[in-house]
Amino acid sequence: MKKALLLGTTGIAVALAMLAFGFVAGNPQIAKAGTAQPAQTAEPVQMAGADTKIDRAEVEGIIRDYLLKNPEVLLEVQDALEAKQKEEQRIAHLGVIKNAKDQIFNSAFDGVVGNPNGKVTIVEFYDYNCGFCKRAIEDMRALTKTDPDLRFVLKEFPILGPDSQKASVVSMAFHLMMPEKYGEFHNALLGGQGRATEAAAIKIALSLGADEATLREKMKDPSIPEAFSKTYDLANKLSITGTPSYVVGNEVVFGALGQDVLAEKIEAAKAAL
Repeated sequence: MKKALLLGTTGIAVALAMLAFGFVAGNPQIAKAGTAQPAQTAEPVQMAGADTKIDRAEVEGIIRDYLLKNPEVLLEVQDALEAKQKEEQRIAHLGVIKNAKDQIFNSAFDGVVGNPNGKVTIVEFYDYNCGFCKRAIEDMRALTKTDPDLRFVLKEFPILGPDSQKASVVSMAFHLMMPEKYGEFHNALLGGQGRATEAAAIKIALSLGADEATLREKMKDPSIPEAFSKTYDLANKLSITGTPSYVVGNEVVFGALGQDVLAEKIEAAKAAL
């Protein structure tokens, strides 16, 4: 965090320096003062399009003194930069959501809970071994219970190691076999105690009526790793690097922010219909 802030403020200082050079070049009095008492250790800088040479050391000293006296400027510029980057990211996400709409909201490999024909869809990227996802499952249950128009899509995004990947293979195989019971499977595996593994996932699948031989054969389906690859690529385009993350309408929401925040996003998505 400190390193990021240092890099950010360094960049801001450089930008301010560039502005200062331009200001001095355009101010005859400052430019004159700069050339009247040149620093012996610094090279004079010739600004493009300007007839006056400016002393780099003097300008750097002006900037340093100003920032020391007004350090809040760095925070203001940093806030402005972050706001600009956030808006640019939002616009980029809009393009991705528009171009990959079916892959995000209607992938055949994703489980659906709530109303399959709901007016509003929320998509959750999750990992079966994500502690935040385990807590967030209660948000999903509450939201689908209280909102009859909500369609909740579960997108497998195993990023927490081999156990997560193997558990998700079982999960996707079970979904291909018994989609009508996928919600029960998901709740049992994500909401259960202990680490999600291939063995744990298979045990749950069998308890829900899956045939083990058929399940293990379905786990070899090449379309499963292909689906994972597409999800990883999609997550990268949406700047999703952790779980849980959500797509609600035209907005990407990062982190387990709680039921109330998700409900607000869902209402905003409804209002935009």
